[in-house]
Amino acid sequence: MSNYRVARMTLSGRVALIIFAAALLGICAMPWWASQGLIRDVVTLACYIAVAQMWNMLAGYGGVVSVGQQSFVGVAAYAMFVLAQTFGVNPFLAVFLSLIAPAILAVPIYGLLHRLEGAYFAIGTWVVAEALRLIATNMPMLNGGAGMSLRVMTQFSAHERAVASSLLAAALLLVTLGGSYLLLRSRYGIALTAMRDNPIAAASQGVDVGRLKLLIFIATAVGTGFAGAVYFMAQLRITPPSAFDANWANLAIFIVMVGGIGSLEGVIIGAVIYFFADRWFGEYGASYLIVLGLLTLTCALYFRGGIWGMWSKWVEAPWFPTRRRLIRLEGEKA
Repeated sequence: MSNYRVARMTLSGRVALIIFAAALLGICAMPWWASQGLIRDVVTLACYIAVAQMWNMLAGYGGVVSVGQQSFVGVAAYAMFVLAQTFGVNPFLAVFLSLIAPAILAVPIYGLLHRLEGAYFAIGTWVVAEALRLIATNMPMLNGGAGMSLRVMTQFSAHERAVASSLLAAALLLVTLGGSYLLLRSRYGIALTAMRDNPIAAASQGVDVGRLKLLIFIATAVGTGFAGAVYFMAQLRITPPSAFDANWANLAIFIVMVGGIGSLEGVIIGAVIYFFADRWFGEYGASYLIVLGLLTLTCALYFRGGIWGMWSKWVEAPWFPTRRRLIRLEGEKA
């Protein structure tokens, strides 16, 4: 009889899941207790977390570094605007229908770039994002560089828009954070980290590396697009420079590197830091961005595990435990 059992959940994990569920319920109920300003801030923070977590899954767990995830932000957001404003689809339904666009787009992008490695792949994704920005700028259907406004939202009351925004923000966090957690606890999560650490060794153990990279690229594209559609629906206006802004990739990299790459906890910490830094110090312009860049560089050089990594060295209390641990059974002799 075995003296040990495999444990996957911890006390800190149970507490964190309860808090996460309570937070989602609180977000859903915001229209009945929060101001319009607070709802907008929570929606924005949820989008930051989602975009960063998708980049974290791609680079931190899959080992595929991209600096062009703004491609999927812009494509999904524009798809939502076209469906709602041009074709008359309910805008809240259009958010979900628009996710087809990044899912389809991710396939040819990966097919075009998958032979590239490391920095070449990253640069390739940025080039694709810039190409899409130029295409959107010159498309009459998208109103070119002037952008589009979501005028159909005027048919809904302020309360209805607040309810929809809150529910979409909660769904976004549930899909990106909750979905990532479930994936990482599955055998696919093990295969993903194995591929990141050593693709050749992973392939020798039966992992279909090429297929897994394609699937994680598509999944993160859809999650990123979901965040883009929700964000610009809340903004009610979109332009090519804002939709395909490189700052989407910048904020994802900052959040993940500062919070802790390869961890769900780090993404939440980094997103909160970025959100408040942007609110408090954004008025300082270029100097503020330089400070954020230096902080990211410092973490990359000296604290690769980020804030969460440093904290975990002192306190073993994961919020989203994904590792399996051997627990010795009480009353059994070794």
